[in-house]
Amino acid sequence: MNTGLLILGIALLAAVGFGLHRRRTDGRFAAPAAEPEDTPWSRIAAALPDATPGTRATLVQFSSAFCAPCRTTRVVLADVAAHQSGVTHLEVDAEKHLELVRALDVRRTPTTLILDGAGRELTRAAGAPRREQVLAALPASQETR
Repeated sequence: MNTGLLILGIALLAAVGFGLHRRRTDGRFAAPAAEPEDTPWSRIAAALPDATPGTRATLVQFSSAFCAPCRTTRVVLADVAAHQSGVTHLEVDAEKHLELVRALDVRRTPTTLILDGAGRELTRAAGAPRREQVLAALPASQETR
């Protein structure tokens, strides 16, 4: 068998596998890794002292200047925050806050963290989540508990 064709076949399988993985996981929320002693909100507040957390949840979006999905994510998260009581949206420029990006293990933009009212990470999504995914990941409102 021709070595070139074998290499081409392996590369094609790897590309298809990666594409299917990205399609399955992009924009999906996943549970956070082990929680550090300090909360993600305490790190965010140290980097952005003017930021205000939500009483129910804070949608923290990490974006970069040339990220097209970041614009879509901004619109979705801002809309959710505007229509849900106690929920705020905070956008963080990943390029300007590299130390925070590293501390919170943000690997790509957009990445959305959903923090509870105490500033603990409930879940996160890499990629652009849909509105219904964000709503499903929010904690229940105080009125319905």
